[in-house]
Amino acid sequence: MNNNSQKQNEIQVELSDEIAQGTYANLAIIAHSSAEFIIDFIRIVPGAQKAKVKSRIILTPDNAKRLLYALQDNIQKFDDMTKNGGVINNNPFGNIIPPIGTVTGQA
Repeated sequence: MNNNSQKQNEIQVELSDEIAQGTYANLAIIAHSSAEFIIDFIRIVPGAQKAKVKSRIILTPDNAKRLLYALQDNIQKFDDMTKNGGVINNNPFGNIIPPIGTVTGQA
């Protein structure tokens, strides 16, 4: 592919200041139908009876697979660059992440 074709296919991504701040989530709930995958990112606060969805991402099945592969690739790169292979040593549960209570969702 020549340089002109590459420039023609480039997408410039704009990141606003508000979005660049990010949104903290400590739980994700994933659902799917035959046409889409829905990922709800949730922040659970200890002692609270309810947790609000902070962000919802809707993907096609193909894009969900692309996200999976991109996450696997980045996690592998993270593990490769850390001395302990990505294992969190201060986790009292070892490599198992315990569930956080009972979670029910509403749309």
